[in-house]
Formats: sequence, structure tokens, C-alpha cells
Amino acid sequence: MIIETERLYLRRLTQDDFAFLCSILQDPRVMYAYEGPFTNAEVQDWLDRQLMRYQQWGFGLWAVVLKETGEPIGQCGLTMQPWKEQQVLEIGYLFQHQHWHKGYATEAAVACRQYAFEILGEKEVCSIIRDSNIASQNVALRNGMAVADSWVKHYRGVDMPHYRYIAHAQPQ
Repeated sequence: MIIETERLYLRRLTQDDFAFLCSILQDPRVMYAYEGPFTNAEVQDWLDRQLMRYQQWGFGLWAVVLKETGEPIGQCGLTMQPWKEQQVLEIGYLFQHQHWHKGYATEAAVACRQYAFEILGEKEVCSIIRDSNIASQNVALRNGMAVADSWVKHYRGVDMPHYRYIAHAQPQ
């Protein structure tokens, strides 16, 4: 376990999580901001990228598990992401559709922000969110973030405007 909250714990993903990740990454309702669901190969690439991030950075997207049932319901964590001409520390989150609107994304994202500041000693963390993804923008706002700037990313043959929401560590 990496992080524990009132209702959740976050742990590293493993190859055994492939089917669980498919339940998220192959659901068109969840993947609308990515221009559609992933293939099995794209899901495996996603999982391999998280495993590589754990090796390289010591963090990545983690499985979000309901404490009450032990069921994985989403993923949330920290990744290094390109933003314009730099690499930035981002809190990312994706949850199974049936677990939306229950506060889980906010609970996990807030815990990841605290982890970035308190454990990693970072001074700034962000969430990079497509302009049409209002639900994720609301999670960023509830996570104490504010829009800092915007940029158009090119992904899957589509120009996608994104906002970067930022939170800063409080001075000690």
C-alpha cells in the first residue's frame, strides 16, 4: 500500500491488474477525453508505462482500491508529463464509470497532492485536463487547484485543448 484514505487505499499496479485496467481503458464512457477506448495492446502499453514509472521515479498511476471490499475501482497517482517545453509532476485519475460521482476521485487526488508535497517534498503539482472534461476539472478544483495556462496537445490525430491546473505547497 502506498497511500491510505478514509475509504480507499492506493497500491502499485501489477500485470495481474490487466483485466481491471481493461474495464476502465476500454469503456468509451470513461475514455471520451482520449478519443475512445483502448485496444488490448494499448492497455498493455499503459500498464507497462506505469511499471516503468515505478522503476524510474518511484511513483506512477496506482490502483485505487475500496477498503470495504478490496475491489479496485480506478487509478490515481503521480506522473511526469510533458507540458510545453518542460516536464511537470501531474496528478492523474481514471475511475470505472459505476464509481463516478461518489467522491472517490477527489479523495484519491487530494491524497496524491499531499503525498507529492509531504513525502516527495515537491513545491508544485498539477493536473492536465482536456477542455471538454468538466468532471475532471471539478476534481482539480476540489483538490485546491486553479487554472494556470492552456495548451493544445495532438493525440490520436486530434488537436485537443488542455488546461493545466496547479496547486502549490504551503510554506512551512
